[in-house]
Amino acid sequence: MTIARKRFRELLAAPQVLLLPGAYDALSARMIEAAGFDAVTAGGLAGIASMLAEPDIGQSNMRDYADHYARVCGAVSIPVTVDGDTGFGDVNNVRHMTRAFEAAGVAALVINDQVFPQRCGYLPGKQVIPVEDMLSKIKAAIDARRDESMMIGARTDAALVSGLNEAIDRSCLFMQAGADFAKPQCVDRPEDIARVVREVPGPHITTLSQAAGQHKLDIADLTALGVAAVSLPSVTLFTAMAAIKNNLATLKRENSLGAIAPSLFPLEEYFELTGLHQLLAQQKSYEEAARSLTAKAARKQSA
Repeated sequence: MTIARKRFRELLAAPQVLLLPGAYDALSARMIEAAGFDAVTAGGLAGIASMLAEPDIGQSNMRDYADHYARVCGAVSIPVTVDGDTGFGDVNNVRHMTRAFEAAGVAALVINDQVFPQRCGYLPGKQVIPVEDMLSKIKAAIDARRDESMMIGARTDAALVSGLNEAIDRSCLFMQAGADFAKPQCVDRPEDIARVVREVPGPHITTLSQAAGQHKLDIADLTALGVAAVSLPSVTLFTAMAAIKNNLATLKRENSLGAIAPSLFPLEEYFELTGLHQLLAQQKSYEEAARSLTAKAARKQSA
């Protein structure tokens, strides 16, 4: 765990932009790693969609997320960053969340300053808590973590509530409180991103998502603006949903598996991705070791 956390810090400090594709479950995380990416993110929208088939409007709880993130982290060796929502309550809840997510193996967690229950992206009804309350949550998370290499990020949604100036002011205070990075959410105009990079200390992680921005910049644009990392939290979820929708529509219309067979993931690649042959070989080695021990015991008894 510590190795992955230190690796994430190195990646975030490197001159090249770090891409963080989003995983909605353990298998999609494994596919991100297999595709050659250096890190993965697991967000609330994708997690809730996977767990409940519902939008992210604060209806899940910390233990659900901790279990979900543990499965994602357990499926890969690369660093995993996660969404800590609002901290799931007051500073005492934040402490428990930090310990639970740390035990799950995350490399970084991000707490936001929305009023609970939160609203994802540009959904209406978004509100933020007083900045003092958010600073207390940051302090609680920092105090609760056992491994200092795990990063604590702080996100503000103030840009949509009271404007960019407030979002930048809050982000600077978050950094003064000890956060490892601050993330003004829903800041997506080039001139505003450039200002955040310039005025907020620490690395800037921006978000590219259908739920998180109206001005559609691309990775090259964000690289030119000086961001440290680009998070794409819903990319695998919406990719999978589009493919499933298309194939099921074709299957229903054509009433034929052959009509969609060319677009299905190959079985042997699935076995390779999920480690079937390695698991079978490992199982065989355990069984052989057990047989060797029983045979040795039998020889002693007969001697």
